[in-house]
Amino acid sequence: MAPDSKSEDKRVDILLVEPNPGDTRLFTESFKDAKLKNELYTVSDGDDALDMITQRGAYAETPQPDLILLEPKLPGKNGMDVLSELNNESALEGIPVVVLTSSDMGEDIVKSHELDADHYLQKPVEPEDFIRFVQEIEDLWFEIVQDTG
Repeated sequence: MAPDSKSEDKRVDILLVEPNPGDTRLFTESFKDAKLKNELYTVSDGDDALDMITQRGAYAETPQPDLILLEPKLPGKNGMDVLSELNNESALEGIPVVVLTSSDMGEDIVKSHELDADHYLQKPVEPEDFIRFVQEIEDLWFEIVQDTG
């Protein structure tokens, strides 16, 4: 069953929480190259991520994200702290979170903190693999919409 046309036409607001400027640039360029219908917002630490998700401070006018791509290793509040706050806040627990791991062990590390995300994806190592990676994210989004729609 394919997502309905309304879901396919809706712009998706994606929050990328990534401290590495090089990876952020690769994500941004790959999303543009893939021509996905979305708006990619980026922050580099857990405090800014939570401010944007809850629309406070400098992010009061920014839309609440439809999907969060979360790197667990962040300065300040780390990804585990962000995930914990999202899981404990009923108004936010409906936002799907994809934890970006750098190894096969990433999912185990998150779960060892007694936390769980909606999905786990291993970040690509090579720049040319980022386009395929963002297409995986788009496919994942359609799966989420289909499951909740």
